[in-house]
Amino acid sequence: MKSVDVAIVGGGIVGTVLAKGLSEHAHLNVALIDAADPTLQTRENQNFNPFTDTRVIALARRTINELAHLGIEVDELAKHFQGEIPPLIKHIEVSDKGHLGLVELNHQDYNISAFGRVVALSALTRLVLDAGKGFRHIAPARVSRVTQYQEFCEVVLDNGESISAKLLVLADGGRSGLAQQLGIDKTTADYKQTALVFNVHTQLPHENKAYERFTASGPLAFLPFDSEINGEKASGNGFSVVWTVDSDEAESIEALSTEAFMLKLQDAFGYRQGKIVRVSNVASYPLALTMANRVACHRTVLVGNAAQSLHPIAGQGFNLGLRDISALIDVVTKTRSTDASSSSFDAGSFNVTNTYAQRRKSDRSNTVTLTDTLVRTFSNHYFPTVVGRNISLLAFSAVPMAKRAFVKQTTGYADSTLGQ
Repeated sequence: MKSVDVAIVGGGIVGTVLAKGLSEHAHLNVALIDAADPTLQTRENQNFNPFTDTRVIALARRTINELAHLGIEVDELAKHFQGEIPPLIKHIEVSDKGHLGLVELNHQDYNISAFGRVVALSALTRLVLDAGKGFRHIAPARVSRVTQYQEFCEVVLDNGESISAKLLVLADGGRSGLAQQLGIDKTTADYKQTALVFNVHTQLPHENKAYERFTASGPLAFLPFDSEINGEKASGNGFSVVWTVDSDEAESIEALSTEAFMLKLQDAFGYRQGKIVRVSNVASYPLALTMANRVACHRTVLVGNAAQSLHPIAGQGFNLGLRDISALIDVVTKTRSTDASSSSFDAGSFNVTNTYAQRRKSDRSNTVTLTDTLVRTFSNHYFPTVVGRNISLLAFSAVPMAKRAFVKQTTGYADSTLGQ
């Protein structure tokens, strides 16, 4: 049986970044167990293989800084985009369709270069995997069984291989059911919404502006991102879109012709970017808030979507997951540095898992509360709520301290100084 300090289940972006961080910064022996096939090249809209995932994400400022600390420079993604550097988000507009509520956020007002950057998940995953040479990547492989012993966890793979790990990290997005097998229960609140994910080209250039537009069925997000659609490459006029719709309407919307789909989208978004001139194929997935009742048990911790799966509103999911990673790396590194017997350091000790769980309580609770409140407030047809939220948006826009607090939370600096 192969012995390692840490076995990470899940080879998506969260698990891959963690493997790099623990192996290179904490100097641990790490195995990354990945169900996805890294040689797969075909993009399938409904198959979110991390190496072919068609989705993009907005990286918050703190996320970018922490990736850089781990030796992952986002500018290096240009190698995966024919020399194009992932676009910055310098301006954000928040609005409510059909109402007066409007908030404008500009990076200059907070003395920062940008709120974040927009990157393709598949390119980011491959970049991290290419940059991480200090861990063993086992792929494609699935976990058949996990058994917790007093001194280690045994992980049995579907190829018959067994791995003994002092610390087991579940970074599987919660899809494997391993957390429940280990006694970690989860609660799920179905939003009865579906996210439609696709790219568009618009008549006007994006000028590094992102939009969050609230509609009767849910939020509609436009993130600046130049993609190729039907052989036509955007040139500063592309967006990645996450359109939240009622689940009972999602299928009929997806079934629309391209022209009808663009007209419906145009009606929801408006003409802030002129006409929508091109749209890509659409991927979709149901939306729910899923929370593990704890993020640690015997020799096991949960990170990213395995710990909490959020609504995409305000783009907090991956950024929260990376803060999980950062906290775990920091806890392991500091515990090892103070361990008198560091040559036989136990990465899965109660001190490590419990300290990690305590560290994640506040940020996890605050971010989940923020996103859940936004969803329930801004996906509501109830007239008093509609009036109230627009009054809130107007008041929010007029109170600089409120806007600054929101920027600090969404950029990841709620517990520290908003830096340059």
